[in-house]
Amino acid sequence: MTDLRLGVLGYGLRGSLARTAHRPGAGFRVTALADPDPAARAAAARDFPGARISADHRKVTEDADVDALVLLTPDHTHAALACEALRGGKPVFVEKPLATDIESCDAILRAAYESGTRLYVGHNMRHMPVVRLMRDIVARGEIGAVKTVWVRHFVAYGGDWYFKDWHAERRYTNGLLLQKAAHDIDVLHWLAGGYTRQVQALGDLMVYGDNPHRRAPGEPKAGDWYTEDGHWPPDTQRALNPVIDVEDVSLVNMRLDNGVLAAYQQCHFTPDYWRNYTVIGDAGRLENFGDGPGGVVKVWNSRRSPHRTDGDAEYAVPDVPDDDEHGGADPLLVAEFVRFAKDGGATDTSPVAARMAVAAGVRATQSLRDGGRPREVPELDPELVAYFARGQVR
Repeated sequence: MTDLRLGVLGYGLRGSLARTAHRPGAGFRVTALADPDPAARAAAARDFPGARISADHRKVTEDADVDALVLLTPDHTHAALACEALRGGKPVFVEKPLATDIESCDAILRAAYESGTRLYVGHNMRHMPVVRLMRDIVARGEIGAVKTVWVRHFVAYGGDWYFKDWHAERRYTNGLLLQKAAHDIDVLHWLAGGYTRQVQALGDLMVYGDNPHRRAPGEPKAGDWYTEDGHWPPDTQRALNPVIDVEDVSLVNMRLDNGVLAAYQQCHFTPDYWRNYTVIGDAGRLENFGDGPGGVVKVWNSRRSPHRTDGDAEYAVPDVPDDDEHGGADPLLVAEFVRFAKDGGATDTSPVAARMAVAAGVRATQSLRDGGRPREVPELDPELVAYFARGQVR
């Protein structure tokens, strides 16, 4: 088998995905990488021996020895780089969120349509075992027709991951209902079988905005910016980003185009880290307890009763051999992209769904910054919807 030669743009926090995509002899390998940061380039040179490392993204996008591109740069750069790469004719992987505003998402999809270049968006949660398990339970009809979905996201490490660098600034992320919630909104849409049409939200910067311990502008992040067992309680955080103007707690209500009602809640100062999904149908409900190996999805569907700890059916979240990156989802994500880049065909991820997740997040962010006033989520051009429904075939 000839390896698909991958060119990577960006080697920051999602550099782990590039490392997952480097499997010489297994079907894919990184042959070129660009990042403007000298430290990132030095790390890439160590991690990908023999790869061409550059500060200029064009050295990668225009490299004749690159077959496909993996875009892992900060969110606000996705639109310009993705459109340029798509027009260059090589299949493009764009890390989620697709972009930070609706217009940029639509421009990326339009560039893919007009160029005929294959576009793939990195919504890896569609490959997470817990999500696949819940999707299978719904598809089997164990809870009947889905009527409402509730999602709670406890982000214990939010202070480390999102308030110590560019993620903390609206100008780079718009808000964490894109950077973080785009995952869950996409999964919510997938489980419910529809897209958000109306949204209303409340949110606030309740904890990290009052923390005075900020880095000076231009000062790099501290070496211990992330720890699994430290930085608790949240007010012990130090060396936060100089500017923090995104919300650290958000509450979102949604009405989907198929009538399903949904709710999403996100908090960045909880002591525990996990996602809790409750999906209620007209004949039962499911709920996950834990979202990785050792977790369980319980189903109640046999009778009415007071609270019961045990479900009528209980399914263990599958363990996977390569579970160090998002419960084993990243290797499956990369494998699907490589297959799609080479051969095309159907994928479990969807550029249209990625756009709709961003659109819901954008409108929710506008709502919570406007006192909770409801917003309508704009539809995507039907021409683009049809194109991507055909598997990006004209």
